Amino acid sequence: MSIQNKLKKWFEEGNKGERHKGLRKIGIDNEKIKNHLIKAEHNMKAIAFFKKNKFSDWSASAAFYALYQALLALCAKYGCESRNQEATFTFIEDLIDKGAIKNIIKEDLREIFDKSIDHDLEHSDKILDIREKMQYFTSTEMEDEEFNELFNRTKELFDKIKREVER
Repeated sequence: MSIQNKLKKWFEEGNKGERHKGLRKIGIDNEKIKNHLIKAEHNMKAIAFFKKNKFSDWSASAAFYALYQALLALCAKYGCESRNQEATFTFIEDLIDKGAIKNIIKEDLREIFDKSIDHDLEHSDKILDIREKMQYFTSTEMEDEEFNELFNRTKELFDKIKREVER
C-alpha cells in the first residue's frame, strides 16, 4: 500500500469518534508542541535513571518513548495529532518525502521503528526491537555496552528531531 493510501486510511481512523486510533488534523498549537518536547526530555532523563537504579530493561522503553514523543511534537508542528505508532511514522515519512523535513531521513526513522523488515528480534539494534526484547524477554538488565549504544543513538536521534521541531 502506498504512503498516500496509508495516510488516507489513518486519517479516516482519526475521524472516528472522540477516542481515535489514527491521525487527526488539528490546529497548530505551540503549547502542545512544547509539552510533547517536555515529555520527551522527561523520558530521556528516565533512561539514565532506570540504569542507575538497576532497572535498565525499562531504559529501552524510555528511549523509544522519548523519541516517539519528539515525533509527536513534530506531527503537532504540522497540524496533526496521532494515536497510533505506525500512523505517526507514516506521517513523518511522508513529510520527509515531500521535503518538508530537512534534518531527519528515512533511515533515522527506521532506527526507531521498522516493522517492514523480517529480522531477528534478539539480535536487532533497532530501538523498537530493543524495547520489545527488554519488554517481552526475561532479562532485567542491559549489558553496559548495549545500554551505552542505545543511549548514544537515542540522544543523537532525539537531538535531530528536536532541531527539526524547533526549525
